Amino acid sequence: MSVPAPVPHLRRTLRRFDIMAMGVAAVVSLDVIGEIAAGGGQAVTWTAALAVAFLLPYALLFAETGAAFPQEGGPYVWVDVAFGRLPAALTTMFYWVTNPVWLGGSLVYLAAAAWNGFVFPLAPGTPADYVFKLVFIWAAILTAVVSLRRGKWITTAGAAAKVLALAFFTATAVAYGVRHGFRGLAEADFTPTGAGFLALVPVLLFAFVGFEAPNAAGDEMRDPQHDVPVAIGMSGAIATGCYLLPVAAILSAAPPGRVTGVGGFMDAAALVFEIYGSWRGPLLTCAAVVFALALLTQGSAWMIVADRMQAMAAADGGFFTRALGAFHPRLGTPVRMNLLSGVTATAFMLAAMHLARGDASAVFGVVLSVAITTLLLSYLAVIPALLALRLRHREVPRPYEVPFGTPGFTGAAVLVYAWILLGSWVVLFPGTLEEAAGMPYRFRAVWGVTRLTFETFTLGTVGLLLAVGAAGYVTQRMRAQPGDDQHQAGPAR
Repeated sequence: MSVPAPVPHLRRTLRRFDIMAMGVAAVVSLDVIGEIAAGGGQAVTWTAALAVAFLLPYALLFAETGAAFPQEGGPYVWVDVAFGRLPAALTTMFYWVTNPVWLGGSLVYLAAAAWNGFVFPLAPGTPADYVFKLVFIWAAILTAVVSLRRGKWITTAGAAAKVLALAFFTATAVAYGVRHGFRGLAEADFTPTGAGFLALVPVLLFAFVGFEAPNAAGDEMRDPQHDVPVAIGMSGAIATGCYLLPVAAILSAAPPGRVTGVGGFMDAAALVFEIYGSWRGPLLTCAAVVFALALLTQGSAWMIVADRMQAMAAADGGFFTRALGAFHPRLGTPVRMNLLSGVTATAFMLAAMHLARGDASAVFGVVLSVAITTLLLSYLAVIPALLALRLRHREVPRPYEVPFGTPGFTGAAVLVYAWILLGSWVVLFPGTLEEAAGMPYRFRAVWGVTRLTFETFTLGTVGLLLAVGAAGYVTQRMRAQPGDDQHQAGPAR
């Protein structure tokens, strides 16, 4: 088996708790809680169903693979070993670019909306709005640039703030319900429907993927063979609770139809914080600040891991120039790739602001859809790569194994892949399955833009990424000199 050469200047600083905290910081997505809750009572039903039918087998697959193949770069290395450098380079391009797209679109818009509503006015399109979004993006990039020994504490603090904020909100919603009655839950319909399922499945898949992300820093973990499976299990359980309980809390307080993706969490907080009387305003301001900071650390957590993946692809000869894969000798971070992510996020933020002429709700929905698309498409290669590694490299020690051995691993991989295929189709071509099943679907009412605008933005992004990824690979191959191949033979470390 041939794997990329190890990166110099890296220090093993990540313990089990750090890996778990990084997983929580990356996976628990405050921006999608409102989007899930907008699905109504059946959102709770489908969240619980996918936690069992998708998250559990998904976590088992990555717990085994992450412990057996803990090299720096994580999913890039897995696809590279299984299928070769070109598929790995294209897969990593989609995985990586999700994060500047998400940071520059979804996260920054949600943070700006919370800041505008509860801290300081930021009218869309004003200089103050631009300044806030630029500061937000580059603050997230800066936390990815600093050494992981220090940066991990920023993401850990963000994870803790996120969990505590969700717990405080849930407790407040329960107190509100005790005082005023749980009218929202009484009026919510928990009966699952086909239309509700198709609307929610891409968002729920997006919410539940990413527990393998810390493996991108595999060479910076102290004991990945034993820590990764436990950390994935712990972060998966925390993430499930952090989605189910706040969504149920929002539905218990907010009247049906009031919850929206862009304002769901803070709008619900504004409602339930009424029980605090004169403290309501200051508490909402504090909640909005914590909310924005949690979003920022969420973006930085993904930048820390995704930039390492893309840097490994560049250093391995799969993306334009090996210089982009250089890790800073003192910081131990891929500074050039971090800066490229910042530029990409900024460009996407500017493009998104002109997409719907300042309509934050429409921009949020479309940009989130693009981020979901690029991330889910990357798993179309990653999941088969896990199975290929299981079947072809049985000699690699596996400290943790999926129950029932190879049949159990294969069954879990097939189930997860089926979910990814379904989610990818639904997010790329929304409304097509509903129309095929005879369900009404009003595209403009759902997305706030026409189908032509939506498909131009999403399919155009996918096509552009494929072209950039292929160009990066071809450019590097044309510039390659004899002996440039930095792969080394040997077992997983």
